[in-house]
Amino acid sequence: MFVEILIFILTFLLSYYIYVWQKIHKFFESNCVKYVKGVPVFGNVMKSTLMRRHLAEDAEEVYMAYPDERYVGFIEFMRPTIMVRDPELIKQITVKDFDHFVDHKDFFSDFAPLMKASILSMTGDKWRDMRMTLSPAFTGSKMRQMMPFMMETSDNIVEYLKEHVNEDINVGDLIRRYTNDVIASAVFGLKINSLKDKDNRFYTTAQRLFNFTAKQKMSMVLAILFPSLSKKFGLQIFPEDVVDFFRTIVSDTISYRESNNVDRPDMIQLLMEASKGKLKQDNKQEFQDVGFATVNEELKSQDVLRKWSLDELAGQVFIFFIAGFETSAGALVMCIHELALNQGVQEKLFREVREFTDGNQKVDYENIANLKYLDCVLNETLRKWSPASIMDRICTKPYQFPPPSPNGKPYQVNPGDLVYYSVSPVHLDPKYWPEPRVFRPERFSDENKHNIRPFTFMPFGVGPRNCIGSRFALMELKILLFKLILNFKILKCEKTSDPLELKPELFNIVAAGGTWIRMCPRT
Repeated sequence: MFVEILIFILTFLLSYYIYVWQKIHKFFESNCVKYVKGVPVFGNVMKSTLMRRHLAEDAEEVYMAYPDERYVGFIEFMRPTIMVRDPELIKQITVKDFDHFVDHKDFFSDFAPLMKASILSMTGDKWRDMRMTLSPAFTGSKMRQMMPFMMETSDNIVEYLKEHVNEDINVGDLIRRYTNDVIASAVFGLKINSLKDKDNRFYTTAQRLFNFTAKQKMSMVLAILFPSLSKKFGLQIFPEDVVDFFRTIVSDTISYRESNNVDRPDMIQLLMEASKGKLKQDNKQEFQDVGFATVNEELKSQDVLRKWSLDELAGQVFIFFIAGFETSAGALVMCIHELALNQGVQEKLFREVREFTDGNQKVDYENIANLKYLDCVLNETLRKWSPASIMDRICTKPYQFPPPSPNGKPYQVNPGDLVYYSVSPVHLDPKYWPEPRVFRPERFSDENKHNIRPFTFMPFGVGPRNCIGSRFALMELKILLFKLILNFKILKCEKTSDPLELKPELFNIVAAGGTWIRMCPRT
């Protein structure tokens, strides 16, 4: 009897998925939208889901399949979506007609409570209010106050490397300890040296967040495929004690500072002031931006009367930690790896850094943008190894896309429909970036920047929902790179992966085989 029931259930599920699969294909064909068929259940993301290649490569395969289309069909598991390829259409949905595509898809509501409470997952007026609450905390003048924390942490890295010259260095581990300590100091007000205290709670918690276990990966897939069933069984993506760690540290810090009148220029302090309406948008640009990739606040400043809960404040800190730890670390590691493989680029960068210091200039927020070639090197890293493969938008008001091709027909987007716009595939499109796999920082020089087509370089997103922390991230990356190049020559070793390729991952940007180099002191 049990066998018969099992066969019935499996037959029913198979029939159901075949029906849905055929319906997806008919949906695209009836709308004259070209698509890559993919694999039942997994759609176009089977290889990345099974860790056979990176999600960016799955997205790129679909993007490159039809080079003349404005948009194509993308199948995320069993959900048909539209992947926008055309920069002009990307501009329309993210900027010009943003009010039709205000929200991100709601994935974390029931499976990651602190993510649900973060600005990334908020929707509608609540998102707008939180953005207005937070934006004064990310102005140039506020970022300038956090720079000393980054300088101190980068000095710890340099001192550590001076004690390990001509040794094989695991850059992934080293840089993640750097970004961990920067976040601990600049956001939480904690002084940590993860190179000396290797197993500190802050760092080990971060490792558990980003080194997904097989169980967590399976939970994520189940949450996408069976959201209602996963919710019923109380499925969680992140371990409960990890979530409690962040909630508790925010609660305790706020309570202590309010009780003892402690004021420290870090992110929690800014959040405390913002939640009470004490932070006001600084409309005066005191300093030049820290780099070409910086994105600016596009919403008009206004007073926010909404009162934020402790979980909502903790949610912002949680998302800052995720972005500041793993995303920044991934970009920095790939940049160091590229410098080890491209000695000509590295020497040109060293000459700029040396001339800067020979002129008795000290790196600070006011002049860090004067390191033009450093900015070029980082931009080229963010282009070639973009932290985001695709970015999503949920339609909130009916909208009509123009035909995908001259012989096509307009496509109707309805409220609730999911739309992706391409990021890393656009960054690697030879139509916009000749020889896209070549690491060439000169693409971003003052002489060449005018050749970059708008909306083909989007490392921090575009439009009102861009990354609010772009200044923080660029500062964090530039300070350490400046000090590394000034003090060391970055060399390949036997373990250095060449050519540089991505490790199969869903999200994280990591080199296949890791990033191993040697540091030789400069004389």
